[in-house]
Amino acid sequence: MFDKRLMQMCPESKKYIALNILLQFLELCLNVVMIVTIAISVQNLYEKIWTKDKLTLPALLIVVTVILRFFTTRYAARMSYLASRTVKRVMREKIYAKLLRLGTSYREHVTTAELVQEAVEGVEQLESYFGQYVPQFFYAFMAPIALFFLFGFGGSFQVAAVLLICVPLIPGAIMMVQKIAKKILAKYWGQYTKLGSTFLENLQGMTTLKTYQADEYKNVEMNRESEHFRKVTMAVLTMQLNSVTIMDFVAYGGAALGILLATKAFIGGSLGLANVIFMILLSAEFFLPMRRLGSYFHVAMNGMAASDKIFRFLSEEEPERKTETVEGEEIELKNVCFAYDKEREVLHDITLSIPAKGFIGIVGESGSGKSTIASLIMGRHTPGSGSLTIGKKEIGVLSEESLMKSITYVGTSAAFFKGTVRENLLLAAPAASDAALWKVLTDCVLADFLKSQDGLDTVLLENASNLSGGQKQRLALARALLHDSPIYIFDEATSNIDIESEETILSLIRKLAKTKTVILITHRLANVVDTDRVYVLKDGAVAESGKHEELLENDSVYAKLWAVQSALETYGKEAL
Repeated sequence: MFDKRLMQMCPESKKYIALNILLQFLELCLNVVMIVTIAISVQNLYEKIWTKDKLTLPALLIVVTVILRFFTTRYAARMSYLASRTVKRVMREKIYAKLLRLGTSYREHVTTAELVQEAVEGVEQLESYFGQYVPQFFYAFMAPIALFFLFGFGGSFQVAAVLLICVPLIPGAIMMVQKIAKKILAKYWGQYTKLGSTFLENLQGMTTLKTYQADEYKNVEMNRESEHFRKVTMAVLTMQLNSVTIMDFVAYGGAALGILLATKAFIGGSLGLANVIFMILLSAEFFLPMRRLGSYFHVAMNGMAASDKIFRFLSEEEPERKTETVEGEEIELKNVCFAYDKEREVLHDITLSIPAKGFIGIVGESGSGKSTIASLIMGRHTPGSGSLTIGKKEIGVLSEESLMKSITYVGTSAAFFKGTVRENLLLAAPAASDAALWKVLTDCVLADFLKSQDGLDTVLLENASNLSGGQKQRLALARALLHDSPIYIFDEATSNIDIESEETILSLIRKLAKTKTVILITHRLANVVDTDRVYVLKDGAVAESGKHEELLENDSVYAKLWAVQSALETYGKEAL
């Protein structure tokens, strides 16, 4: 019912929680004052001790208490916000700090979609936990005890004792539900994050799914997971409805019992009219705090289920801090194996050599492991076995900062942020002058277009959606050139763009290869004709390697792919 880890993580929230409890208790006191005033006024009027003209003062007192209750309720809500605001900020800072410490290898611990859900929606769930559940948890136990003494001295200890005995039945019901709820909600949150992760992956890979006609299979898979999530959600709702029914029965049944006992005592003459009115109007207050706690409990359980996943991520083992820097450009992979999951190995015994200032091509069919090799070289994943060295140093000892400075990666879909062209380019070289920016834009055949717009101040929409595919990829190349690193990896950098942009990019890649170490990963064999060496992958292994002409003479995997692609590219041209 109460997670100490969350409180220890955010000690500054305690003062806001304490103020929230104090304001709720003050609101209860004001409510008691108002009810006492009403009860005494009714008795005095009934017994004709007062006349109607003497109701001015009680009415004024009631109005004042109502106004004060308004402000206490308002500031209690303010304290709830401040308590939850602090925990959200702290939790997200810790997730971000953990992410930085794990580096790009965080994918080995959690998927990006799961991490986003935990950092955004998972943390949001904690707002109700800290802002509502925790203050109510303490107040719900304080209020009945205070009311017990008020009822005892202001009416009947017998009635007060009966009501106090009934109150623990609500937390008892909550604890019974908790045993079932914890398992169901953990399953619910796990299925929820899994569904979100699957949806994001399918959405990002929609083009590939359509290309390989796998979209129908993924549609069936998504429907199956959605149906599973629906069933889990209905189980959660059913559990909540049943527990609410039990708590309502206890709360309102207990209040009704208190009213009956107070009325019986009044009829028996042991209670006065004011006392019985006071007890009738306040009977529900014995149970409402605990009943409200029950309502918040279900919301809080969502937050606790989310926090369990967050704490699990925060407790992931971190790699030792790497301090070595890249001091060479040659890259060696020896007998490297890698698997995203234990059941299926993606790379098998990969051995390849990329010399300094070398121009290397890596080709193969989709799914052969080309991009995985790039990911290993970038340090985004750790080889399962074998050796991967950059500058004769094992990649396991190289710092992420050094890798990012030494290697520039250009993929099929570069990320652009909403802002100007200048702001997006300066991400690669913050100190670059406007002249340097215009030079790379000219090299990438973008200068004339941007000059017809607003120049470097041309505004890009999110992910540069106001540019064509070719323009986006040329802008990504311009940013890569600004980075000016010794090693460049181009992973399908010319896919899905116009022929003019493809030729521009390939021309710049060939020019870059004269002074840098360049790895060109592509499915189109015509792009690697000029490379120093081509590595051909098949089913996660190096099938063959050599120069373009040598591989054609081998009449093996590369030669067969070349024949197929050449036939496809010349199809229809012979008739013209």
